[in-house]
This record gives sequence, C-alpha cells and structure tokens, in this order.
Amino acid sequence: MGEGIDTSAEAAENAILPRMHEVHADPRDAPRTDCVPDRMKRPCKDKSAAQWAYERLILYIRNFEEQLDSEHEVAMGFTGGNTGVLRIEGMGYFDPDIVTFYGRDAGGTRNQLIQHVTQLNVLLRAMPKPDADEPAYRIGFRLAADLE
Repeated sequence: MGEGIDTSAEAAENAILPRMHEVHADPRDAPRTDCVPDRMKRPCKDKSAAQWAYERLILYIRNFEEQLDSEHEVAMGFTGGNTGVLRIEGMGYFDPDIVTFYGRDAGGTRNQLIQHVTQLNVLLRAMPKPDADEPAYRIGFRLAADLE
C-alpha cells in the first residue's frame, strides 16, 4: 500500500503474533513449541518475508536435529529431479525475499542454494556424517543461538 500507511486489515495482520501448532501420530515426534526465542515472539510487522522464513527454518532444523542419533547430521533433499542432498553447513537471508543455504553434497562438493521465499520448500533429511570418528555437527543449535 502507501508509504508508511497501512489499511486496517494490514495493521491487524502485522500485529499478529507468530504461533506454532502441530499434531503428530507419535507425540515423541512433535517438535518442541516451548523453544521459540523471545525475538520471534514479537509482532511480524518489522520483518521481511525472508527473515521470517529464515528464523522459522532454524527452529525446524534444530528440532529435527534433536531427533537424530549421533551417527547422522541434517541435510536437505531437493524436489524435482535427481539432484541429491545438501549437508546444511550454513544458512542466511537477504531482505526482502531471498533465503540461502550453504553446504556440501554427498561427494563433498560445495553448494549454495539461493531461493525466493515464494518458492521455498525444504525437505530435511538425516545424512550419515562424513567422518565416523568425529562428533555429529549440529548447525541448528548454532543458528538458533544467533537468534537469542
């Protein structure tokens, strides 16, 4: 709409506090909903779509990692084609509408996925860690710490 002036519908929409709700067949599979950082409990109006997507993805990644055993790390699979998986080693956003993922594929080749928020879909997968002698790397916890 106009510069700095919101309609009443836009004002109401922007004032809505973010919520998370999920139901699972096995309650042990449900992600934690008590772990949302205070920074994410504020109204949505001051964040871009990219920042909101980035912050919520961090929580999903961290929750996914909490369910992994010590032999696996989080990776993301790609839809549409036989493009494989990407071990997530970093993630970011570029306002107003870009989210990016950094990592390596199963062969160790570096990758960066740049995605518009309107096209965003992420399949989180458990991938065997590359070095059996090293502890599993948990990117979700590092990303979440950045939100605090």
